[in-house]
Amino acid sequence: MLDESFQWRKEMCVNDLTESSIPRWLLEIGGIYLHGYDKEGNKLFWIRVKYHVKDHKTMLDKKKLIAFWLERYAKRENGKPVTVMFDLSETGINSIDMDFVRFIINCFKVYYPKYLSKMVIFDMPWIMNAAFKIVKSWLGPEAVSLLKFTSKNEVQDYVSVEYLPPHMGGTDPFKYSYPPLVDDDFQTPLCENGPIASEDEASSKEDIESDGKETLETVSSEEQTTLLKKINLTEHTSKAEETEKVDSKMKAFKKPLSVFKGPLLHISPAEELYFGSTESGEKKTLIVLTNVTKNIVAFKVRTTAPEKYRVKPSNSSCDPGASVDIVVSPHGGLTVSAQDRFLIMAAEMEQSSGTGPAELTQFWKEVPRNKVVEHRLRCHIVESSKPTTLTLKDNAFNMSDKTSEDLYLQLNRLLESNRKLEDQVQRCIWFQQLLISLTMLLLAFVISFFYLLYS
Repeated sequence: MLDESFQWRKEMCVNDLTESSIPRWLLEIGGIYLHGYDKEGNKLFWIRVKYHVKDHKTMLDKKKLIAFWLERYAKRENGKPVTVMFDLSETGINSIDMDFVRFIINCFKVYYPKYLSKMVIFDMPWIMNAAFKIVKSWLGPEAVSLLKFTSKNEVQDYVSVEYLPPHMGGTDPFKYSYPPLVDDDFQTPLCENGPIASEDEASSKEDIESDGKETLETVSSEEQTTLLKKINLTEHTSKAEETEKVDSKMKAFKKPLSVFKGPLLHISPAEELYFGSTESGEKKTLIVLTNVTKNIVAFKVRTTAPEKYRVKPSNSSCDPGASVDIVVSPHGGLTVSAQDRFLIMAAEMEQSSGTGPAELTQFWKEVPRNKVVEHRLRCHIVESSKPTTLTLKDNAFNMSDKTSEDLYLQLNRLLESNRKLEDQVQRCIWFQQLLISLTMLLLAFVISFFYLLYS
């Protein structure tokens, strides 16, 4: 299997596949692309069959397009499965291409194993029943169970209406176009560096209580800049004692359970943002960025659901060797979804560059795309009232230092006991293997003894 996979990657030049490797007309037609998420939070890999016409001359290019998208996704998501959406609406006999279908199946069976969550087949014409009986024969029993044949009513069992196009009964306004490449549609969050002027009064009060600020309704642009600097732990000011207390409390949470070590920033958590469920009352979570370079690093935070979240700060900079705490909270009582994603973009700045809002805006307009480092985070909802990661409750900033230290000590003791347990298990396994070896040796001795005795 390894040999076959390496041979395939070499023949298809998978490692060198880029946007320019694919004929432009194939990218423009919109027959194959990634967009949206299913109800389990898996990316949707769309195959619009009506745009496919069986043609041996273009077959290799179409296979390369499949490989291009899968490889691009695999490098970004690191093992997260995809849901293949076979859209067979408005499909005729000319679109049936069993060789192409076999190639797609082999991609998930051999070249990208474990990447397939399920294959949703929508609105299959009766004329293709025989064709899909052949497809089932290519799949094992487990893979057959991943096939989901759906109509307009059933497809919503797997994908919510917000990610379904109108012809599937959905409300997604997305329309494919190229260029640029269709990506995850990350956008700037609703509340970039503080509440917007049009927010209702109740929402403002909630924000005031949770952040420990006196008022946010009449903040000038100059004061907003000051607040932004207070969140950045590298720029200490002596303006308000309350703000200093907030900063000290936030430091208590900077003991991450997982860290992604990038070339510019270390990002914690590494893969998933943990939010509490509605019942648990936990609303906020932290992203901790640490600059590991010798220059200032500019960063931006974007999300696939900008109307749902407040991110503070979402567009700022981090000094060399310093850390920044980014507070992420759901907005206006909206619920967190496993389908939501966050994108952290980072780029190195020159020492002479300013870090004010105007300078940062100009910097992001001019920075080359190949100089921008990106990292994606998924959302995860913790059902338990005691989540296992960096989740902030509304009254987290009011926790005493002693409570935070006690929690940290308890965590350390738990990890230490876990390590001891692992050592004991390893010793048991070693002892068991030694016992088996001695038993086999004794058995061999007994057999040899009786063989010599009776021969």
